[in-house]
Amino acid sequence: MTEQSKIDRKNAQEAHKSASLFERADAAFGLDGLGPVSVPKNLPKAKRRPAPAPAPAPAPAPAPARPSPQQAVPASSIEAKAAPQAQQDPAPRVEPAVEFSGPRVTIEREYLHDAGLIVPEEPVTGLLEEFRIVKRELLADARASGSAAARRILVCSPLPGEGKTYCATNLAIALAAERDIEVVLVDADVLNPTIARRLGLETGPGLMDALVNPNLHPEELVSPTDIDGLFILQAGTSSALDAEYLTSARTGEVLARLTQGAPNRFVIFDTPPALAASPAAELAAHVGQALLVVRADETSRAALEDARQLLSACPDIKLLLNAAQFSPSGRRFGDYGERGE
Repeated sequence: MTEQSKIDRKNAQEAHKSASLFERADAAFGLDGLGPVSVPKNLPKAKRRPAPAPAPAPAPAPAPARPSPQQAVPASSIEAKAAPQAQQDPAPRVEPAVEFSGPRVTIEREYLHDAGLIVPEEPVTGLLEEFRIVKRELLADARASGSAAARRILVCSPLPGEGKTYCATNLAIALAAERDIEVVLVDADVLNPTIARRLGLETGPGLMDALVNPNLHPEELVSPTDIDGLFILQAGTSSALDAEYLTSARTGEVLARLTQGAPNRFVIFDTPPALAASPAAELAAHVGQALLVVRADETSRAALEDARQLLSACPDIKLLLNAAQFSPSGRRFGDYGERGE
């Protein structure tokens, strides 16, 4: 056998470790044949791009000018300009009270006494006490409502002869006795006006004239009387078209004019009987309270129901029993002071 020499592996491994990465790659892959790449001598010179111009720096903001002592603005005025001014609601418009400018009249007390009506200057009677009770309920309801319509009160009866004019006149006199109240007694019984005659007054223009003539102011037809707080508006000139005038828009304007600007003014209407003529039903739509006068032992229940139905446009209908001779409770006004009890 041919003797082969031993390979010194230890020295080879140490030489391999001491070689660089490129030397080891050359030994493993034979990189000796790879020479350097030749570089051309005349290379074109690269063109340099011009550097972008620097962005202009922002101009410094001018410093705020300081106000001179003479021009210094108080801080309170600055706040007043900055804060929006609160808008104040306009004050509610208050309409002035309509003043009545009709001719002043004097009510003869003898006429009141002869007609069995309340006489303001005489001592308290049972009749006055009765109507004090009636007016208290009407006043309470009117004040609770607070509307002008509630201060317009219609006095009516189902049939003639039941005492509606008697009750309307006494109610007006009793209301006028209140210290802070004015009362307009309106004769709305245009077919048979009787208030002027009962009070001893001459007849003149009144309600119907104001309805017919839109240029006529109703306050010019209302007469002050010598009874404090009491005013009279007569029926005026009647015609065949009274019912049509009462249903017109002019009626609402005239009646509103009577209470305009006067929250303590009441209007009492004496109307025809509900079952005998139509004005009562037509005026019922313009009032807030109605007194339906029935005569004791005479007015039938059927007549009462029919009248109430005709006045149904009024929201508050009250029943007033007239000429009653019997009281289940024994109530009797007018003679308490006379007996000294």
